[in-house]
Parts: sequence; structure tokens; C-alpha cells
Amino acid sequence: MGVVGAGAMGAGIAEVAAAAGHRVVVLDVGAAALDRGRSIVDASLAGRVKRGALAQTDADAIRARLSFTEDITDLGPCALVVEAIVEQTAAKASLFARLERVLAPDAIIASNTSSLPISGLATSLKRPERFVGLHFFNPAPVMKLVEVVTIRDNPAGLAPMLVDLMRRWGKVPVLAADVPGFIVNRVARPYYAEGFLALGEGLDAASIDHALKAAGGFRMGPLELADLIGHDVNYAVASSVYGAYAGRTRFRPQAAQKALVEAGHLGRKTGRGVFVTGEKPVVPLEPSAAAPARVCFGEGLVSLCANAAGDATLSANAILIDGILLRLGDGRTAASLAAEDGRTRIMLDMARDFTTAPTLVASLADPQDRAARAAFAGFAQSLGKGALLLPDRPGGLVLRTLAQLANCAADAAHERVADAAGIDAAMIHGANHPQGPLAWVAQAGAAHVRKVLRNLAEATGDALYLPSDGFNFADEDGEK
Repeated sequence: MGVVGAGAMGAGIAEVAAAAGHRVVVLDVGAAALDRGRSIVDASLAGRVKRGALAQTDADAIRARLSFTEDITDLGPCALVVEAIVEQTAAKASLFARLERVLAPDAIIASNTSSLPISGLATSLKRPERFVGLHFFNPAPVMKLVEVVTIRDNPAGLAPMLVDLMRRWGKVPVLAADVPGFIVNRVARPYYAEGFLALGEGLDAASIDHALKAAGGFRMGPLELADLIGHDVNYAVASSVYGAYAGRTRFRPQAAQKALVEAGHLGRKTGRGVFVTGEKPVVPLEPSAAAPARVCFGEGLVSLCANAAGDATLSANAILIDGILLRLGDGRTAASLAAEDGRTRIMLDMARDFTTAPTLVASLADPQDRAARAAFAGFAQSLGKGALLLPDRPGGLVLRTLAQLANCAADAAHERVADAAGIDAAMIHGANHPQGPLAWVAQAGAAHVRKVLRNLAEATGDALYLPSDGFNFADEDGEK
């Protein structure tokens, strides 16, 4: 097989293919580019050997199966060539024309594009039926997901063959429709968008990331992750998906990230983004407080404490802490919950798993309510957890983010971008999410998630949160 482009992505794909036993020819322009590609592969293999993940003899065998060239005719014997060059349609079209002149008629040309339509790129080929998308994720030797994107011209057997090939490469292949952003770059947008929306509203950056890691279960917060990716790249993807869907509100870029790009604060690559590189953010957890004397749990939250008993007099998602009422959020604000029942003083944000979450996140109906603040802190700390209080906003932060990720995933399923299992697998293996968004819907309850989204849309006045038509279930009132 062949790979065109010896940058980080191309070199990574080449390493994966060589590790699977293929002879791989890597093409690029200029000795410097080829040397860079060799160095990337050498460093990756050396790291794997050092970690004990690969024997030195196997690393040597992988290197021996790789060759680097500036001569496109060296790709002639290849049955599959993966293009991993600049994201420019004209440059890719020029390359494909040259490839078709040297490859056999039955050779497959694949693009690793993350943003350009495969069907659009295919129009430049004489043999579009042999053209597909194979979207790897960086770093390719580590990330398991490959989005396999086929088009109408492809023969019926091509997609299954590529899926089988990717599995033999040790990847998790997911069939995706040829739509802007495919699966991950479409469904993942709310993770960044909600983080930057909260930042733009004045929420503390360290608190945003901590809440989504500690209660949401994500490996990295959206702001630190965007710092790592680079805000120029991340914002460009957001703008590209937004534009490709003609301004559809689910994919709206955020002004707070645009401001970083315009200021040149691009993240780790410039030493400053949301955070200053090398400085550890301080999370303002609540100070120590006295443990409550009496706690009564509603049935929905009794799992927070292993030895707790439910109280039938409380609503399911409520806790009474020394007489102070806490309720689990439902897409509204804490102040709205207080106005509804005249009692709620604390709104608990969602946790993916309340029993294992190291921090509980909440908001106060009255930010000056010192007794409620102390009660929440003492309660969380009595369970061995940290307590983080955020400003009161519709849906809090964690629930709002999880619900909107589910909303985008439901859109994708409804529009047949991929099936539900494929969407969840893509988000786990391509975006490092701890759980697929549709699996979370099944856990949280589909009717509840739709109710949260309706409340969010009403509370914010923003169509961004209107529930997807992909939620094909009946609400609690029987309405579809």
C-alpha cells in the first residue's frame, strides 16, 4: 500500500499499515519532508519499545517494511493508497489525477480528509468507484477509530472489504455517511461549544474543565483539550461544520474561542490559550464544612450514599440536608426550581455516575445563601467528595453538555449518518469519550433527556437546544 504525505498523520498511518504486515511506500515532496516522516515513525516505535508494548525485533521489522520516496511511480504496485495531504480540494484533485496515471485500474484511492465531502473529491477522478474516505484520528498508531466513508458509485463489496481490512489493522471501523464532519467532528461539537459558551458567560475556566472531568467523566476538559488541539484548528472545524450545514444552530461557533484566535492565543503551540502553558489551574472547591446531622434521600438519588435509605415523602430527585432542599437539575435554573416549589435552595448538576464522581457540582438559587452553601459542601465532603458551586444557569454545565451531545447524536442517527452503535463507538474511540452519547440517553432515560432539552430551549430562548427528531420515544405525557 501507499501513503501520500509524510506529516504526523501520514507517517502514523504508514506505521499502522506496516505493523499489520504490509509493505508501505510513503510519498512526499523533498528530502526534508521524508526525513521528518522517518523521524516520526522512529520516535513512535522507540516509544512503544521503551514502554514494553513492542519488541525491538518487531520494531525493526516494521521499519524494514517502510520505504520513502519522491517518485510517484514507486506507488505503481500499490493496491491501496491513502492520501494525507493539505485540506485543499485543488491540491487533492491534482494528486488524484497523477495517482490514477500510475496505479492499476482496480487500485483503491482513499482520502484521510476530515472536512471535505468524499463525493465532491470523487468528481475529479476518472474511476470514482474506486475512491473512498478512510478518516484516521491523530495519533494514528494510538487512536482506534477509522471512519469509513463510501459514496454511491462504490461497488457493494468495497465497504465490507475496507471494514475488514481496518479490523485487521487493529482499528475500530465505523461506516459513516458522506456528510460534513462525518460522525465525530459533527457530534462532538457541543463538548467544545458548551465549554466556551460557559466561559463567555463568565464561568471560571478551571471550574468548567474540572466539572466535566470529575462529574462528566471526560478525560480532558473542553478548554484544555482545545488548548491542546490549537484554537485555530478547533475553531476552523467548528466554522467549517457550521457553514457546511448552512448555519444550523447545533453547530454554532463560539465567540469566546474566536476571540482567542484573533488575539493569537492558540493554545499550547503559542504558550497561551484559555490557560497559560505550564501553569496548573486552581479549582475553587468549597472549603471544609461541617457534616450534616440528618440527610433524607429521594429514591432517584439514594445511590449517592451506600447506606442511605429513601424517603417516600421526598420527590424522586431530591435530597433534604438538615432541612435544606436540594433537587437534581432538569434544564431549568436553580432559581426557577425555587420559584416552582418555594423550597429548593440547591440545584445538583448531573454526574455520569454519582457513586464514583470525585466531585459534586451544584448551583444555588440564591448565591448569597450561606447556609445552603455550607450544607452542600458538608454533604459532599461527608461522602468523600469535593464540592464545586457554579453560577446558576439553565441546565447547569454537566447536564447541559451531556444533553446537547445526545441531541447531536440523535440528529446523526435520525439522518442516518451512522447507526446508533456506530455513533457511540466513534465517540468512544475517536473522541475519547467515556461512554457513547446514546448509551448515556438509555441510562438517563430518553424521556428525561428530551424534557431537559425542552426546558433548556425555553429557559435560554435558543433553538440550539430543541430536542432532535431522532428521539423516537413517547414523552411521559404520551406526546411524540
